[in-house]
Amino acid sequence: MRALDKKLLRDFRRLWAQALAIALVLACGVAILLTTYGMYGALEDTRTAYYERNRFADVFGDANRVPRGVLQDITAIDGVRTAEARVVKHVILDVPGRIETVTGRILSLPENGVAQLNLPLMRQGRLPDPTRADEVVVNAPFAKANNLQPGDQFFANLNGQKRELTLTGTALSPEFIYTIGPGALLPDNKTFGILWMPERAVSAAFDMEGAFNNVTLKLDPSAIEAEVIDRLDDLLDPYGGLGAYGRDIQVSNSFIDAEIAEQRNGSMILPPIFYGISAFLVSMVIGRIIALERSEIGLLKAVGYSDVEICIHYLMLACLIAVLGTLLGWGVGTWLSRAVARIYARFFDFPYLVYRVSYDAYAISGILAVLSAALGAAKSALSAARIAPAVAMAPPAPPRFKRTLLDRVMTVLRLSQPVMMILRSIVRWPVRSALTTLGLSLAAAVLVASSFFSDALDVLMQTTFDQANRQDATLMFSPDVRETALTAVANLPGVLKAEGQQFHAAVLRHGHLEKDTPIEARRPGTDLSRIVNGRGRIVDAPADGILLSERLATHLEVQPGDVIQIELKGGRNETHDVIVSGIVTQYFGLGAYMDLESLNRLLRQAPQITTANLLVDTNQLPDLHRVLKDTPELSGLVMLNEMRRSFQDTIRQNITIMTSIYVVIAVLITFGVAYNGARIQLSERARELASLRILGFTRAEVSFILMGETMLLAVLAQPLGWLLGAGIASALSKGSTSDLYAIPLVLEPSGFARASLIVLGAALLSSLIVRRRLDRLDLIQVMKTRE
Repeated sequence: MRALDKKLLRDFRRLWAQALAIALVLACGVAILLTTYGMYGALEDTRTAYYERNRFADVFGDANRVPRGVLQDITAIDGVRTAEARVVKHVILDVPGRIETVTGRILSLPENGVAQLNLPLMRQGRLPDPTRADEVVVNAPFAKANNLQPGDQFFANLNGQKRELTLTGTALSPEFIYTIGPGALLPDNKTFGILWMPERAVSAAFDMEGAFNNVTLKLDPSAIEAEVIDRLDDLLDPYGGLGAYGRDIQVSNSFIDAEIAEQRNGSMILPPIFYGISAFLVSMVIGRIIALERSEIGLLKAVGYSDVEICIHYLMLACLIAVLGTLLGWGVGTWLSRAVARIYARFFDFPYLVYRVSYDAYAISGILAVLSAALGAAKSALSAARIAPAVAMAPPAPPRFKRTLLDRVMTVLRLSQPVMMILRSIVRWPVRSALTTLGLSLAAAVLVASSFFSDALDVLMQTTFDQANRQDATLMFSPDVRETALTAVANLPGVLKAEGQQFHAAVLRHGHLEKDTPIEARRPGTDLSRIVNGRGRIVDAPADGILLSERLATHLEVQPGDVIQIELKGGRNETHDVIVSGIVTQYFGLGAYMDLESLNRLLRQAPQITTANLLVDTNQLPDLHRVLKDTPELSGLVMLNEMRRSFQDTIRQNITIMTSIYVVIAVLITFGVAYNGARIQLSERARELASLRILGFTRAEVSFILMGETMLLAVLAQPLGWLLGAGIASALSKGSTSDLYAIPLVLEPSGFARASLIVLGAALLSSLIVRRRLDRLDLIQVMKTRE
């Protein structure tokens, strides 16, 4: 081993604490990059494999009642490889051991019992006998949540007839990876399940013999999806078509797409921060090492080492730090990506997990780590290579100081000598001070950005449940019922108040832009389900216009006063021009709101409702559920209190985990920046501090000088950290926005204060660790050094 190589290892061993601090920061960037890519890859690969093996459809279409003969015309559409017709209905279930009313979605299985598309993947038992009318298969998460096993029996209200069904098995389906019930915000496997039942039984129960109301298509690779959807709409419109759509807006697939996109956006924001900080820290450390080793560099050159060898030597020291950080990051990232991917696999009801982090992700993360460290050390390494041996052997020229305006101001203010020394050090090394401040501000920014999720959740909860949806329960009817049915609903056990609401499938168009979204219609002055604008005020839809959510208005590029076209689906399929009366804020879904009377006038029908929102006496809930299980017109029930509790518990748990990770990250950043900064100060000012001790300064005063600069820079970093954190939070908020939901940008003062306290605390701790070295200084030995 060459002498230069031995020196490299000795230097690395001597600087192990500083190297570890930098490596930990670098490891965070590597780990996050691997975790996001690993999770993204696992979700994407698992979904792709699942879709291919179980033949997930490309296009879906719904209608009221379509004759079976139309299926041949659908199959004949150019680009359609396979078309499968089904009967799909929502029903009320009575599950043994559950007082609550349960909602189920029944899907018919072909008469031969084997589906061509969206194949159920059996987990237990067998498919139902096509000749039996009382056998069903349910989705596995629903069976697990309700302790159902093959052979168990439960009741279903099939078109007004309560029928006992026998469970023959459990299954999963690519169509229901994210199983969310009608009107729900999150999956709840206890109260919503998927049922597969023989076609003959479903058709007979719902008077659909010789007809279907749902069709799924598999397309050729060369097919143009938009043209197929247009042609399918043309065929379904005469039969009450509700609009065909592709995978991009299929509910389950949309949620997975949104989650993958959110993680991808996060991977583009956080890792560069860590790589940048690491480059800065490496630059500080290598620069100081070279300053301390001027004479050694001169000797190395004098004995024959070339400029290139000297430069490579110091670059290799930086690369060793990068290698350490990369190895740590690979280990943590591999473990974390597997753990997160398994959580998502369970949350999204995948039957298996195809986990594979590509070698490219490891290579890219490692290369970026080495490059960031090398770039940080490049300037110092090049300066070491260029220095002449004679110059290197001589002591460096002392820095030139002169009295400045700051000195005059400090004299006027009569600041103490230690304070003046701290301020002079900061001003006379402005670049280093600025970079240290930037590093500490990024630590605060990470915490500010993470805290906004918790604050946004509070706003979501308040707006969604306290202001917009104040009902205890929502009843869903299929088909729509007369508004006069509210009288009977109000007389149900425990119902204190009942209000109606109508949802109608529609396509909204403005020029070449269009969006499929249901129109919500309600009476003015409703108190349970309300429209809330951006200022938190309750508004009603006008009698002669339509209100749009901000995201829907942005997609259609409309402003209040513009005229849009609405095509009402499921009936006459007529198109009407409607003026946009206003724009409101909505966080879940895309909202389009009209007055109930106006919508029914366009439909030329007596007032009808799709749902009934209820205020309920909780003491009478068991009696209410007992009646609802036998109500013929009822197709679904959503308990808002349960939904709120489930939503809050699930999201809170995720936010707690995420916030904890961000706190660890911020502490590591702060420690890496503050510790290395304090160590470099100690090495630079060792003679100065030792002289002060000899002159009579107390240990506390000398410690104050060492720690004061770090803490002052940490304090100065906070406003910039707040600003950067707000920018990162804004980017994350925008990156999380989709047609399904939007996360509001909420920045509370408590979030800024909490971020600053954590960063200042971590900076103080790292300074105290370095201060211990100050106590162990050999004053005589320090005074003998040249610097």
